[in-house]
Amino acid sequence: MGVLNVTPDSFSDGGRFSNRDAARRRAEKMAADGAAIIDIGGESTRPGAEDVSEQRELDRVMPVIEALRTVIDLPISIDTSKPKVMQDAVANGAAIINDVNALQGEGAMDAAAALNVPVCLMHMQGQPRTMQQDPQYDNVTADVRTFLAERVAKCVSAGIAEDRIIVDPGFGFGKTHAQNVELLANLRQLEVLGKPILVGLSRKSTLGELTGRDIDDRVPASVAAAVVAVMHGAQIVRAHDVRETYDALQIAGAVLDSIL
Repeated sequence: MGVLNVTPDSFSDGGRFSNRDAARRRAEKMAADGAAIIDIGGESTRPGAEDVSEQRELDRVMPVIEALRTVIDLPISIDTSKPKVMQDAVANGAAIINDVNALQGEGAMDAAAALNVPVCLMHMQGQPRTMQQDPQYDNVTADVRTFLAERVAKCVSAGIAEDRIIVDPGFGFGKTHAQNVELLANLRQLEVLGKPILVGLSRKSTLGELTGRDIDDRVPASVAAAVVAVMHGAQIVRAHDVRETYDALQIAGAVLDSIL
């Protein structure tokens, strides 16, 4: 899953692809580099991020979705928590809903069920503006698993098909660096949910904490984290650096396929 943020303030690439033509070129490159999904987001969810209005988010993402649907032969994922954005994005070509709020917002669950497309449910403790202010867990992996199990059950009750649900433990969303590492080490404990696991570790601050590298110098760490995640059960990897991640995961995949 290649990341395409059309925002001025995303933590890694804010402002770089907010222009429609720049976004199209970026998506075409990610497709050529091996991306299987393009994930478009119009609202930053970095720690401390401010809320974005529904109309502003639509103004950011809709021109890009419209530009990509005729030039990119890949599923487009819309990274949003707003029902109206979900509806308009899917009506114009998006094929997946990726919600950091796990469809907990007012009207989000009903909108997703009616749209009948795959949904990704992410765990986040708190909200982006405050989520990194001393997050607490009894057991981070068990707590994340319990939350995701509850959200999956609610989706099924709302009419979302079992085989259209993806789960994401939410690395960096209301978790300390130590909790992120613990969650990654125990990622296979989420397999009991019976859903594809999506992970987003690319360029995250935990990688900077572990390596001492700035955001733009975390490609090796991001690739290493992606490989570890796949070796521990992840099936979808959300990445900024698609070519490097894709190549590394070809190796990891070949090793996993050879295990008897």
